[in-house]
Amino acid sequence: MNILNFLESLAQNNHRDWFESHRNEYEIAKSELVSLVSDLIVGITKFDPAISNLDPKKCIFRINRDIRFSHDKSPYKLSMSAYMAKEGKSSQFAGYYIHFEPGKSFIGGGIYSPQPEVQQAIRNEIYFNSTDFLNIIENDSFKKTFGTLMNEKYLRIPKAFPADFNHGDLLKFKHYVASCQLPESILQLSDIAVFTLDVFKELYPLNEFLNRAIVNAGN
Repeated sequence: MNILNFLESLAQNNHRDWFESHRNEYEIAKSELVSLVSDLIVGITKFDPAISNLDPKKCIFRINRDIRFSHDKSPYKLSMSAYMAKEGKSSQFAGYYIHFEPGKSFIGGGIYSPQPEVQQAIRNEIYFNSTDFLNIIENDSFKKTFGTLMNEKYLRIPKAFPADFNHGDLLKFKHYVASCQLPESILQLSDIAVFTLDVFKELYPLNEFLNRAIVNAGN
């Protein structure tokens, strides 16, 4: 697979001179990712029409690192990734994420580190519809695919909600993200697409709930 092959080489040569002399290999790997994302958008649209108009190239994250405030001055990320969500990869809507990194590839989605107003909207939706939310994250198929949500939590229930709320733990999440490993034994793009779309289909009810929260807050 061109993506992983390039990233493995980059890990040993993370400097600009090497990158520029191997830019053609990077462009091949990037084209491979764009092709995969294009196929994923078509597949996701069948169960989540909200992302039907996305440009695959605009879903891809830059490989350049922001090193302005980092002690690590390595210029390039050792991963390639893409995020597919309503209004694009920089939107606050829940979406679908794929991440390639040698030994650490994974897929998933939801909302990572939501802005305060989005966080509040999600908490309100959970507070008033906790049964709906529990039915999603405690579904046997969801748990088999993802296990649990990303388990970074605040220590206390937010002050805006009753301290004795039965499902207060659901309001403590810092992120509303579910993910699973992408087996690197799957090397063909078509096979990766099939596997990933099956996972994204399991993720859709969570994304639908989160996006409903955002839309309801705006009405």
